[in-house]
Parts: sequence; structure tokens; C-alpha cells
Amino acid sequence: MKKAIIISLVVMLTLFAFVGCGKSSSSIPVAETTAAPAEEVKTETAVVEEAKTLEYADGTVLRMATGYNNKKTGLTYDASVVGEGITLGGVTYHSGDFKPTWVEVQNILNVKLEDKYQGNSAANELKYWKERLADVDIIMGGSTTLNEYGEAGSFVNLAEYLDYMPNFKAYLEANPIVRLSITGNTSTGAIYFAPYFDGVNDIERMPLMRVDMLEKLLDGEGKFTAAKSGKLTVAEYEPFMPTSGKVSIETPTSDASGTFTLTKNYDKAGNIVEKMNAAIKKGGLSGVDAVNMLRNYIDAAYDGYYGTKRSNLFAGQDAAWDADEMVALLRCVVANAYTLNGTDSIQGLFSREDANLSRQSDMIRFASTLFGIRGLESRQDFLYFDADGNLRDARQDEKTYEAINRMRDLALEGLISKSFIDGSNEKSSTIIENDIGFMSYDYNQTQTIFNNDGKLSEGEVYRAAMVPVSRWFDGTDPNGVYMRFTESWRSVKTTGWAISKAGVEGNADKLNAALALLDFAYSERGQILLSYGPDVFIKTNADGSYVTFNFNGKEMPVIADETKAKLWELAGGNYTNFARQYLGSTLHFVKSQAFEFQCTTDAGMEGAGYISKAIALGTIKHPELAVAKNMWYTSIPTTLPTTTVETSTIQGYTELTTMFSTTKGEYSVLVDMIQKGYTLDGVSSEADMVNKVANEWGGKQYLKIKGAQWTRLLKFYEGL
Repeated sequence: MKKAIIISLVVMLTLFAFVGCGKSSSSIPVAETTAAPAEEVKTETAVVEEAKTLEYADGTVLRMATGYNNKKTGLTYDASVVGEGITLGGVTYHSGDFKPTWVEVQNILNVKLEDKYQGNSAANELKYWKERLADVDIIMGGSTTLNEYGEAGSFVNLAEYLDYMPNFKAYLEANPIVRLSITGNTSTGAIYFAPYFDGVNDIERMPLMRVDMLEKLLDGEGKFTAAKSGKLTVAEYEPFMPTSGKVSIETPTSDASGTFTLTKNYDKAGNIVEKMNAAIKKGGLSGVDAVNMLRNYIDAAYDGYYGTKRSNLFAGQDAAWDADEMVALLRCVVANAYTLNGTDSIQGLFSREDANLSRQSDMIRFASTLFGIRGLESRQDFLYFDADGNLRDARQDEKTYEAINRMRDLALEGLISKSFIDGSNEKSSTIIENDIGFMSYDYNQTQTIFNNDGKLSEGEVYRAAMVPVSRWFDGTDPNGVYMRFTESWRSVKTTGWAISKAGVEGNADKLNAALALLDFAYSERGQILLSYGPDVFIKTNADGSYVTFNFNGKEMPVIADETKAKLWELAGGNYTNFARQYLGSTLHFVKSQAFEFQCTTDAGMEGAGYISKAIALGTIKHPELAVAKNMWYTSIPTTLPTTTVETSTIQGYTELTTMFSTTKGEYSVLVDMIQKGYTLDGVSSEADMVNKVANEWGGKQYLKIKGAQWTRLLKFYEGL
């Protein structure tokens, strides 16, 4: 018997939201038009054209060479995870069993999955199967390689089947940058893989602070006093913000009910860095005097707005801090170690693993948001668009190196952790547990877990602070705009799942079942299942509908109490480990951050909640997953379609990769500059560095090639 999946092609596509939705039925939804969860569902009646049909036999076998990065995070349980067996949702699972999410996928689609995953990263898994693609039906890989192999005929062109995949089609139409990021050929419009999103249309990294330390320094009546403090004697960092005049910032109200204009009055307060520098150069500034100077500055600059709760300048819903104010705060932190942790030493800024380049690179990313630099948190290399629509490379901008040199100044003042500077293997877990660090730039959920796992004592709080105010050149004002902006915005990742042409060739059942699986992943029901796991892990009302909560302006399902309990019991509160290793969810496709948010500690939720509300109010700007009218706000596609000649040419510019890596064990000249300053031969200025990248390392030619790729892609988009 054939299983017929009748999918109506809807002309009027509606954007997807979970607003007031109940649980989906057990059959495959008809005419689901799931797109980006960004707006409420429209209520107009859809106009339906001729139905498109995918037919395949019940129990069609799909051989899956898919997972995440290792055997623990595949579709089936690894013995190292379940041991003798594990019970979840009332069912006991053993090694080799499909995880709950993939049991449910099989039930809904009426297919039989075979786990062929070798437990590799995306790149290595594809490398393993490269010569035996006839033995698998769906396979994971890196986007660039998937496109390359697709062009060579190895993978099914999904674009040819979009009328049979209404959920996937709707998602792409609602998110043009997603469509452009996965276009493998601009002549044919070919799509060779279904993309992965580790969250989408949401902030990724954010500033994190020990708020209890912040409050101890800044809050309260009268003057700050301390039994013992250090002395500031080095003033390398110079003001970034104005030293006179006024700056007005659109800011959320303290209850997030709206926005108001908050003014920084430099005529009245002066610039805090300039004032501190003058005192330091006169003979030094004690930690106590530094704190009182900062307190007085906050009172004057903001006309008493923050009152005695000055910590809200940094960590409140109505926070409006900037780079200079952060530097002043860090100076107060390092000069008052005894007050904060009872020792003579505390680190200002630190990274999650101070000897791991992939984490050290967060210091570079933080420089971007502090000093208004585009491209350092780009979705592809260091590329971004300027306001005129020109493709730019941050590695070829002098302002990039000015920002990195400012981070070097912080290092020279001792405001960046010693372990970051000397590359010793200090980790955030130890830094937090020992109260020897104040601030980092990282992922909220995985780092604020320290509030609940014994790393912090009662009354100690490590949580997100608001995105800082900086001067950004978005083209609307030649002098720049003072605003909150983050380039750390979630979009398409660089991996995805493809259908092996050799695997399904000559077998319509396999092809149609594989297409149905990929399309289901972008349906309303599919996005819930592949993020949350089956309904047994979600909280429901008496009528069986989902209990929901508001997340980034949308109603999203609430996880069951037992799910949260199991999260801590089995994975120590680590959301991604629990979801991937135990539920089998969030392996690829659209990973909703709504699940992760609920698994965050109370402290983590509080800080991230402030940021989420500020984004909803429009006071934190960010790149858009569309071709924006002002191209400066357009997110760069994760990949650009490339010819074989272009790929080969770019691969020849080896320094652009080897000198600017963000991979553990490799090298970054930007990290090296923070640690040591200029160390390259012939480089002693920002201009020298740009010249080396552009003219000696192939940067100019690289950007020309990338620009041509984007021009072709944009032309294709305009013709859709």
C-alpha cells in the first residue's frame, strides 16, 4: 500500500507562530505553511491551487548518515549515554535504540530509519561516505562541500521539488537570506541541502557580568569605602566616547512597557576615562577613589536617573552603558579585589577557555560590539555590507585594528585576564567558582548555569548585562549613530542535510520519503518536535493543547516539569547536551531557542529577558535575514555560490585562513595583537596591517571574487 502525503500548494503564504496553538494532530498536517517564527499567523483564508502529491510505501527505509558531532549525539543511543538503559517519558531505551524524537518522526511519517551515522563531524562524515553514497539516503555535511558535490551530481536538487515541500518553500520565502545562503547555483537556483539553524532571528552571544560585584561597587547612598584597595597606575586606554556635548539614546523603560530618550551629558559630567586618566597620570588613583569617581560621573551624566541603583546602568532593563564606562568599571573591579573576593587579584575580562582559540576569539567579537565594528561576528568570514550595498571585509578596514588595539590597551592595564594574555589553560568554570573574574562575552544558557551548579555561593549572581551603546556607521549619519547594535545574530549555520542521489536513484519511494522528511522539519509540528522532542516532554492543558509562554513576542510551548528535572539529573543543566544526547532533538534544522531559554537558570533568564525585551522594543538593532533597504542591516549569507575556479583561487590565499582562524589549536593575528601588540614584520600601524592583508595576503582579490559571487546571487534573488 502506498502512503499518500497530500500537500496543498498555498499561494498566500502565512508566517508561522505558535500563538495560541494546540498540539498538532497525529497525521501529517495538510497545507502547513510554516515560515520564520517572526510574526503572528495571518487569518485570511488561503487560496489553494492544484495539490501536489508525494507518495511512498508504508515503512519505506531511509538510511541516515546524520547526527551532530559524535556518537553521543546521533539519532540512536550510544552506550556511553544510556548504560544499561534509561527511562524517559515512561519508555525505557537501550543502546542502539532510536531516541524519542526519531521514534516519533518514524511514526508520523510512517518510514523506517536505519542509523548509518559514523559519529563524525559534518565534514568528516561526508568524507567517510564520499565514495559510497549509494549506501545512504540522507547525509550531513558542510554547506560549501554539499554545494560542490551537488553541482557534481551527488545530491538531489531540492529546488526542483519545492512545490512538493510547502513548509520548506514557505520558510525560504519568508527569510530571503536563508534562501540565498543555501543557493548552490545562481543559474539554476539549485538547493542541495536543508539548512541547520542553532536558533534563528535571535541574539547569540551577549555580555555577562558578576552582578553582585557590580552592585557592591556602584549601589548605595554616600561614598564607597573599603578596608583595603589597590592603586591604578597605568592609563593606556583613551576615550572612545565624546569628551563634551550630549548623546541621546533610545532606551527601554525600567519595566519594558515602552521606550524613552536617555541623555549622556558630557558637558556636565565629563568623560569618565578622561577624568580617570588625568588622576592616574598625576600620581595614581586608589580603588576607592576610582569607584567614587565613577559613581559621581553616573549621577551627573544621567542627571540622577539611576539613583542609588547605579548598577542598572550596566545590568538593568534600562541600561545604557558604553565602552568607556565599562573600562572605568573594570578599573574599579581590579583595584578593589579585596572587597570583591578577599584576595589581592581579580581579572576584569576573561574568556570561557583562555587557551582555546575558538573561545579566545570571543574577545575579538566583543571588541566589535564595544567599538562599533562590523564583520567581526559575520556569518561568513569577516564579510559585511556597507550602507551603499558594497561587500566589505573587516580584515581590510583600519577601524578593525583600531578596535583590536583598544583591547590591547585593556590588556596593558591588566583589565584582561592574565591567563588570556599568556595563554595558560584557565576556564570560566574555575574563574567563576574561585571569584577571580568579573566579565565575559559568551552564550547565556551554558555560562549562567554556574548560578545553579555550585560554582557560585548564595547572593552571587552571574548573568547577562545589556548590549552596550556604541557609535555605528550605518549610513544614516556621516558622523555615526549612537545606538545598541549586535552583529551576533543567529542565521544559517554552515552544515545541513542532503539527499544522496545515488542512494535514492531509481527508487521513487525513497526519494519521496526523504523529501517528506526534510519538508516536515520546517512544518509547525516538525519545528516543535525537532526542538522540544515528542509531546510527552511538553506541558499541556486539560484539553491537550500546549501550555505556552511569550518568547521574543511569540507564544511558545512550555516544557514539562519532568523534562526540566531530567535536564539537571542527566545533563547537569546543560540544555544542548540533554536535547542532543537524550531526546535526539536540536540535531539540525530549526532549533528553537524557546526550549533553551526555559532551561536557563533564573539569573540567566533575567538578564536574557532584559535583552529580549529590548530587541522587541527596537532598542537593540541587528542584521536582518532579508535584503534590507539599507544594506548595512542585511545579514551576509552564510555561503555564497562559487565556481570551481573561484574556490581554487580563494584556497590559494592561505594567509586569509591561517592568520585569521577561530579554530582551537590554530592561530589568529587578532588574538595575537591583543596579547602582544604588533608582531608581524613590517607592521607597526593599522594602515600597515590593512596593506598586508589586502596586497600581500590576497585580500583585495578575495574581496573581488566574493563581490562577484554576491552580485550573481543578488541578480538571481531579484529574478525570483
